[in-house]
Amino acid sequence: MKVIKNPKTIARSVLLAEAEAIRKAVDLLDEQFNETVDTILNSSGRLVVTGVGKSALVGQKIVATMNSTGTPSLFMHAADAIHGDLGMIQSNDVVLLISKSGNTAEIKVLIPLLKRTGVRLIAMVSARDSYLANHADHVLHAYAEMEADPLNLAPTTSTTVALAIGDALAVSLLEIRGFTRQDFARYHPGGSLGKRLYLKVADIFPHNKCPRVVPGTPLRDVIFTISANRLGATAVVDEEGTLAGIVTDGDIRRTAYDHSTFWELCAQDVMTTQPVCVAPDEYAVVALQLMQERDISQLVVVEDTQVLGFIHLHDLLREGLI
Repeated sequence: MKVIKNPKTIARSVLLAEAEAIRKAVDLLDEQFNETVDTILNSSGRLVVTGVGKSALVGQKIVATMNSTGTPSLFMHAADAIHGDLGMIQSNDVVLLISKSGNTAEIKVLIPLLKRTGVRLIAMVSARDSYLANHADHVLHAYAEMEADPLNLAPTTSTTVALAIGDALAVSLLEIRGFTRQDFARYHPGGSLGKRLYLKVADIFPHNKCPRVVPGTPLRDVIFTISANRLGATAVVDEEGTLAGIVTDGDIRRTAYDHSTFWELCAQDVMTTQPVCVAPDEYAVVALQLMQERDISQLVVVEDTQVLGFIHLHDLLREGLI
């Protein structure tokens, strides 16, 4: 009778095997890693990453990470290199070759051709005594004793180790270069991640109306102003446009419950005198954090006590920050 194993038990063994392989990879880091970083940093060309099979997929991920963190990179499939793609290689490039065995046919054919171009070769390989390791300028030892599957065939542990070393290499280059959040934003202008890094309040609030009333405005007119502008609030300003307070839908509802003379009140009777404000040059994600911390849905945009407008939770939702 066939025994059916618990999927969670299998998953745990896979994760533990891969985690242990990465831990062992830490112990294998040596001066070759430092030399690899120096070679890439000192190169005036690109980092070209190549491999076949699953190693090629790992290489594509490493290229994506490198490009997004300030190391110009491109991917060249080892099998396609000998059919024309070798033309993308320039003599000032650095080539990273990824292979578990280091003895695949495509790699053996490619290495002599690369050496003719004068490029520096970096091997990311599990077998230190392989053809690839013996002909590279630097070796990153991505050792994986066993794959995570019971047949020791499917690239699992080996590809995880290679990915992790690729991340370690990218982050090392990032830190040594002094790569900043602003640099990261420049390479990630799209999506919510990019917007969190570059989108500012000033990019958003001008699209909204700027409802405002004076302190003596009757409450009926305050309600009309809030309703007409659909921001759930209005600023209260003095004659010079200086912020005196804010009246929100919630302020009006709470006041209606507490005051029998509701319609005799004016803006200054119900306003919050110290509302949460945000400067126009502040990042939009900071505005979002303020709203979440205070459990409010809008902020007054103020510069030098002057009311410029409003930013609403819906704006941030529309921009994909939520």
